[in-house]
Amino acid sequence: MTTTAPTSALKSFSFGGGVQSTAALVLAAKGELDYRTFLMANVGDDSEHPETLAYLREYAIPYAQAHGLELVVLDRVMKRSGEVRTLYQDLTREGSRSLKIPVRMSNGAPGTRSCTASFKIKVVGDELKRRGATKDHPATVGIGISLDEIGRANKRRCEPHERIEYPLLERGIRRIDCARIIRDAGLPVPPKSSCWFCPFHRPETWHDMRRDEPELFERACQLEELLNRRRDERGKDPVWLTRFNRPLRKAIPDGVDTLPFDEWDSGCDSGWCMT
Repeated sequence: MTTTAPTSALKSFSFGGGVQSTAALVLAAKGELDYRTFLMANVGDDSEHPETLAYLREYAIPYAQAHGLELVVLDRVMKRSGEVRTLYQDLTREGSRSLKIPVRMSNGAPGTRSCTASFKIKVVGDELKRRGATKDHPATVGIGISLDEIGRANKRRCEPHERIEYPLLERGIRRIDCARIIRDAGLPVPPKSSCWFCPFHRPETWHDMRRDEPELFERACQLEELLNRRRDERGKDPVWLTRFNRPLRKAIPDGVDTLPFDEWDSGCDSGWCMT
């Protein structure tokens, strides 16, 4: 009687382009984490922060290649048309009424969002299905949540053919440890990853952007204005990119810096972004 050898379990790490994901990449290169495949769902070259994309191309991808690791950047591809769709395009295209990002409503509460589900979770999930993951034979997906962010560990936010694990959390690795791991590998520490227009930015992040990246800050102001022009045309209340219930230009005045707070507390608890 012949037997069929079991196929190796499909395993990948959700690469966010930030400190924790990069530390996981280094640990995998050293053989301390059992991942050979890293999948990055790119919300769009016009949506990811330019510094994150620059680090990815200059450091992360070459490092992965040099150590025999697979680091794949995935776009969101529309199934009917085959076109690549970015988050910024979704927000700004003519006739769009969807607000996939967690804008602040007039009452100060964050609105519902689908950006993480549509542009991160589903994109990685589709790639794993393409590689053979099924509900009966799920892929293992590593998420870059560290010990100091244990409250963000959430196994519910994944596709049916995935099983989530938190290798940094399980090893007691904190974000400060991640920075040390990256430096010890001879790499610069990457900037915090996020969309440049993310409403989860802390006030000091917006202040830094206005001071250091004024053109990017201006684009964020223009995006907020566009969303509100469209809402005004439909008789809806305005929405904001900050919690201050007023336009970004006024909420973040020029030439004023804020005192530093916990720079890692983004408000996003999924682990799929900002890692």
